[in-house]
Amino acid sequence: MDSVQDLFTPETLQALFPPERAHAFFDALFGDAEEGAYDIHLVFQGQAEDTLTLALELHERPGKCLACNLTYGLPGVFSRHPVINLKGLVAEIDTLLGDHATCTGWKLGATRIVAKKLHVIPLMISLA
Repeated sequence: MDSVQDLFTPETLQALFPPERAHAFFDALFGDAEEGAYDIHLVFQGQAEDTLTLALELHERPGKCLACNLTYGLPGVFSRHPVINLKGLVAEIDTLLGDHATCTGWKLGATRIVAKKLHVIPLMISLA
């Protein structure tokens, strides 16, 4: 393995944040997973010095509307929601990193609109 980036394959990212987590989130929120307007995908964005950046991509579901007024408040919701469980996700990433680095903290950035059907919430993980 040449770099930390090599750890974050599409398969690993999906195992860390499986599609079922978005379904469980909407089931907890609305009582029905089908009510959710988007699917959530964890993606690797890069590493710069002592920060690892991943992102939660919100992909609009067919027939639904990914309205910006619904996604701007999500960083606060996601940071503390037990189904999304970012604290647990970062702990799993810390284990995955092994001897490469140690996660010392994390925060979510503001929601960015990449396209009408794609919004992104950056997850910045501090490393030591």
